[in-house]
Amino acid sequence: MLFKNIKIVKNPFLLFSPFLLIYISLVLFLPTSGTSGDEPRYLMFAQNLLHGFYSLPAPGVDIGDGPGYPMIVMIFQALGLPLIFITLLNALLYYLSVVLLFKILRKIVSFRLTLIFALFWAFYYNSYENIPLILPEIFVAFLISLLVFTLSKTFDPENSKSKKYIYISGFIIGYIALTKVIFGYVLMLMLIGGTLVWIFNRQNLNYKKVVIIFLTALITSLPYLIYTYHITNKIYYWSTSGGDNLYWMSSPYEKEYGSWIQYPIDPRYEKKTIPGDDSVITKRHEKDFEEILKYKGTEKDHAYKRIALRNIRSHPVKFLENCFSNVSRMLFNYPYSYTQQKTITLSRFPLNGIIMVCILFSLIPTFLNWRKVIFPIRLLLFFTLVYLAGSTVACAETRMFTVIVPILLFWIA
Repeated sequence: MLFKNIKIVKNPFLLFSPFLLIYISLVLFLPTSGTSGDEPRYLMFAQNLLHGFYSLPAPGVDIGDGPGYPMIVMIFQALGLPLIFITLLNALLYYLSVVLLFKILRKIVSFRLTLIFALFWAFYYNSYENIPLILPEIFVAFLISLLVFTLSKTFDPENSKSKKYIYISGFIIGYIALTKVIFGYVLMLMLIGGTLVWIFNRQNLNYKKVVIIFLTALITSLPYLIYTYHITNKIYYWSTSGGDNLYWMSSPYEKEYGSWIQYPIDPRYEKKTIPGDDSVITKRHEKDFEEILKYKGTEKDHAYKRIALRNIRSHPVKFLENCFSNVSRMLFNYPYSYTQQKTITLSRFPLNGIIMVCILFSLIPTFLNWRKVIFPIRLLLFFTLVYLAGSTVACAETRMFTVIVPILLFWIA
């Protein structure tokens, strides 16, 4: 690279500063009203925290999301700042995630590759739609980038301060789980798996570090889990939304692809039904919801799961088809049940298509040289695999994939 010795190029904060301006411009030109998608729910949970509680008590328990992101939003609300300051934080965090990826890669690959992959993440416009919104995806993507950085430090044999990064990494994973509850199950599976591997490889210091990292993550999330136990009387209970997602994923009906549907139907969603039969969703699901809506809180969650498991046992092939559709939604935001096709969907294909091709080409050298691959990459690949496997059986969208892209770029590079 002809200019790699120039000061501005060697300083990633300066090098990627134009992207910070781009991200800030997105926030300023697309100011949030706090009413789009899931924004009202996160604002509500933040307000709840300010008033000294998170969810209503039983039987009306509502913990659809973890408190990680609402705790951040709460700070802005406590200071009385306009909503745009929350989304300006998104712009800053996405910029910092690009800088972190650059700093990580600079240690292990050439400057040219470092710049290419950092620029790919900086230009990853699939994430741009979340920057002007009060949603946790940008925050989680930043935490994932930070985790890659701290794990690289943790398992660097030349790093004399690796011990502190063990606990920092554990705290980050715990906070990711508090923000995206699916990572709570990833955390536990990684802890169990890491412990079993360490038991049979007691001399391997890396496996011991893995156990300490995920144990620290569990301890970080423990106050929330104690709270959910207090209001639900259920151990290791993360969210009341799992059953709802699993129910729609288990749908056995034709032209339903496992995507989440608002029910009972309101006018916005009634217009999305199959042409010529505006009541098709009601006809198909009314009987199930007569049972589900008898309950509230955790009991309602279990009613969803009970019917979902019944659907899966009765129609296993259709469930697998819905899982395949779910993978497609994570990558390309298609297909959705009862939804008109949109040309904007085509914009998902180029970037995620490139990533998928690179993943396929990276699998062979990774398997052939598994023992030579640096330990943080191996650990992060297992972490990502468990997360994506879990996401496959729950209703997912593209934003569920974008948060994990920094890990994939780290591995591919």
